[in-house]
Amino acid sequence: MYLVQAFKQVGRKFVADPVQAVKTAEKAMATAERLAPMRAGVIAFSQEVDVETDAYDEPRILLKLGNLPPGLLE
Repeated sequence: MYLVQAFKQVGRKFVADPVQAVKTAEKAMATAERLAPMRAGVIAFSQEVDVETDAYDEPRILLKLGNLPPGLLE
C-alpha cells in the first residue's frame, strides 16, 4: 500500500488532509511533490498490510517535504 499524507498549518497546529492511497511508489512521490507547494508538509510512505489479520507493518518513508507535526516520525 502506498500513501500520501499532507498537512496544513493553522497557527501552531498541523491539520491533516485526508490520506491519499496510490498504486505505486513513483505515484506517491509525484503526488507528494505536487502537493508540497500548497501545504506546510507532505509525507509519502508505503506500508505492508495483512488483510486477513488486519495487521500493519511499520511504515517505510519514501519522501518527506516541508514541515511535519512533531512526533509524527517517532
